[in-house]
Amino acid sequence: MAKSDSSKLDQVVADARRASEQREQGYREQALKMYPHVCGRCGREFSGKNLRELTVHHRDHNHDNNPPDGSNWELLCLYCHDNEHQRQLEAQQGTGSGSSNKTAGATYNPFADLKSLLDDKK
Repeated sequence: MAKSDSSKLDQVVADARRASEQREQGYREQALKMYPHVCGRCGREFSGKNLRELTVHHRDHNHDNNPPDGSNWELLCLYCHDNEHQRQLEAQQGTGSGSSNKTAGATYNPFADLKSLLDDKK
């Protein structure tokens, strides 16, 4: 191998190591080191190839709030993470000023006639 090829290879390896160290400083890598690889909502466990499906959710929804103790992080699978963000969007839409998109509450009560059913059994 020529000297210039060797120095190029050394530079590529050094750059890859630096990039890896920077990523480890990122909040995802820190969270993966701190917490068990389990979704905080559904309890699904992750390892190996499917570990990429485990995401870091910011509890206060502020991606710039990354305390070193991880108190603003929660590991969630892709599905639970998407669901959490969808719930937040729906909550924001429902509480907007002058919003007429408020959904009606549930009208069905499965226990409405329970007392009479129980009384009939006596």
